[in-house]
Amino acid sequence: MADTVEGVIAGGGQPQSETEGKQPRSVRVVLLALMIAMMLAMLDNMIVGTAMPTIVGELGGLEHLSWVVTGYTLATAASTPVWGKIGDMFGRKGAFLSSIVIFLLGSALSGMAQDMGQLIGFRAVQGLGAGGLMVGVMAIIGDLIPPRERGKYQGMMAGVMALAMIGGPLVGGTITDNWGWRWAFYINLPLGAVALALVTAVLHLPKKRSKAGIDYLGVLLLTVGITSIVLVTTWGGTEYAWTSARIMELTGIGVAALVGFVFWQTKAAEPVVPLHIFRSRNFTLMSVIGFITGFVMFGATLFLPLYQQAVQGASATNSGLLLLPMLGAMLVTSMVAGRVTTNSGRYKIFPIVGGVLMTVGLYLLSLMDTETTRLTSGVYMAVVGAGMGCLMQITMLVAQNSVQMKDMGVASSSTTLFRTLGSSFGVAIMGALFNHRVQDVMAERAGALGKNITEKSAQLDAKSLEKLPAVAREAYQHAVSSGTHSAFLLGAGISVLVLIAALFVKEVPLKGGPKADTEGADAAPVAMVEAV
Repeated sequence: MADTVEGVIAGGGQPQSETEGKQPRSVRVVLLALMIAMMLAMLDNMIVGTAMPTIVGELGGLEHLSWVVTGYTLATAASTPVWGKIGDMFGRKGAFLSSIVIFLLGSALSGMAQDMGQLIGFRAVQGLGAGGLMVGVMAIIGDLIPPRERGKYQGMMAGVMALAMIGGPLVGGTITDNWGWRWAFYINLPLGAVALALVTAVLHLPKKRSKAGIDYLGVLLLTVGITSIVLVTTWGGTEYAWTSARIMELTGIGVAALVGFVFWQTKAAEPVVPLHIFRSRNFTLMSVIGFITGFVMFGATLFLPLYQQAVQGASATNSGLLLLPMLGAMLVTSMVAGRVTTNSGRYKIFPIVGGVLMTVGLYLLSLMDTETTRLTSGVYMAVVGAGMGCLMQITMLVAQNSVQMKDMGVASSSTTLFRTLGSSFGVAIMGALFNHRVQDVMAERAGALGKNITEKSAQLDAKSLEKLPAVAREAYQHAVSSGTHSAFLLGAGISVLVLIAALFVKEVPLKGGPKADTEGADAAPVAMVEAV
């Protein structure tokens, strides 16, 4: 299998049996480039988040701080399905290289920003490129590797994601302290240049040219819909009350745009998201599971460090390490799931087990209180991480296996988009529940003082927490414990839907599996060369 794929990669899109054994590093070189691109997409927000206090100190504009992240997130979410479709229509390699170039341009400009307005605009450019990075990685793997072999490679990508989430804050802090915040953006340039050079030199896929034009109306409607939804989940309960006119307006605009988008996709000559892919039960179920996984995962990564810092007294400096039990378990189980799927061709068990573990783990996390030890919370986090590891890449694998090769890009981008939207909803809904509970408990335990402390924000940083009187600090610890209880209990309830959806997955044989010859010899993997 590896030699066949190497021939496809190095030989311009055709399997070359004569090259077998002559270019043993071709696949590894392409995978290295893809992992660097994945790292860029995942690492950026983690690094920048750590550098934000320093950035605000130099550029000012504290009132616009949230837009540095929101602008990037909006551009990423809105461009994700478009990049997938462009790759399907005009060729995967060109689309992927373009997304890397745009991401690097945005990174360079962000590093040179002179005020907060410029930084927000340049971060949006960076987000446009980032929308194509992850989609490009998954779609290229989908083109080159048969689904039967794909699990182990996508497991490696899940490992990159976990490492980025662990190391991002550490790298961001180190860069900011020693080189300055601008290098939080400039660090992307050498890494991206390596990925760009490797993909250009080693990956050879044929160019495509679709006779149909780009569905501009579909792109516009989808962009408006996604932007409105992300803004509702970002602003709701923080910038504006959930029942405010602004939130209601955005909700109405978002719903109208998405309904219009769905209607137009039935009429468009070359729809951005062809609705026929949702006729596959497995693809639809994977979209649901991906949404819920994103909902739970990003909610957990938001509240677990907060709980450990406020209640267990952990240091914020190494905040990425606080999630090590969860992310480490996710890494291990993702790799194991990929290997088992490759060796056996069976995958239905993983969404089921993942749904069970994630539900149980979140319920255990909801039991944490002010007396819970770090060891106990670490075990609970590991259970959640093991569940996520069973789901993270299997959802992409099954989704890609459920569509034709011509729809590989939109399948990858749609699955990624649902996970992104799930994370937005998870942070918003779990955050609203957490904030409400913290404020109630603070008012109960510390009276007017507690109410004043959490009036502007229910999430206090380490410095603010140290300044509180002992009574207020103890009340806040109980409040955070109660808030995380409510948030994780909600997550556990939502995670039950993963288990229900997984039970309805039909285990369709993965394409490109081993076939026995007529003499009963050892089975030989068959590459899906029609992809290229």
